[in-house]
Amino acid sequence: MRMMVSIGAALLALGVGSVGTAQPQRASPAATHWTAMVVRTPEGGFRQGNPNAPVKLVEYGSRTCPTCGRFAAEGVDPLREKFIATGKLSYEYRDFLIHGAPDFALALLNQCVPTQRFFPVLDAIYAAQATFAARLEAFEKKSPKLVAQYQTLPPGQSATRFAEVIGAIAFMKRHGLSEAQSRKCLNDPALIRGIAKTNADAVNVHQVQGTPNFFVNGRAVRAYSWDRLQPELWAAGA
Repeated sequence: MRMMVSIGAALLALGVGSVGTAQPQRASPAATHWTAMVVRTPEGGFRQGNPNAPVKLVEYGSRTCPTCGRFAAEGVDPLREKFIATGKLSYEYRDFLIHGAPDFALALLNQCVPTQRFFPVLDAIYAAQATFAARLEAFEKKSPKLVAQYQTLPPGQSATRFAEVIGAIAFMKRHGLSEAQSRKCLNDPALIRGIAKTNADAVNVHQVQGTPNFFVNGRAVRAYSWDRLQPELWAAGA
């Protein structure tokens, strides 16, 4: 999929107004498995696993990025089974809108589901990535002027148009969001500001330039696939 808008342009379009510090949600003490412990972080991500794990993995990801999709297909299951489930590692996913408005639409919709549903829906979005990409490509070929027009709309309207194009609103009906809830979500000012801030921090604080971008205990690692990331986790003590 070609890049719809540059990340810099996307951030300018979204705007980063004043955003209150997000308060992480506390996991239920009754959780019996580390993979059941999911919280929203102050950085705007979603973390799965032991909050006190000695190894902390952070991924800046894009739901439309094919390399991220391959990692989701090849790496997420062993990551959960061999690392998160042991309590030795926690995994946090943060949004990075490498492809602009289509990424933005999927990020908003994913963040609208209950916290405990975030990762199952994220998995489902990645599994449907090829379908979303095919619909977007077909629309780009058929209506290039509309693509350009949609990108000039205010953030919520732009996200809504691209969500319609790729079939994301209908997709979310199968995952617990009604059409009305999805449309409200796509225009939620607090969510828009929050995702914009996560992106701005990725660039300005963590020097993120592409996806997937992994950090192990705060250190950026040159790994873009599961076979390269796994040794980094072993080396960190996971």
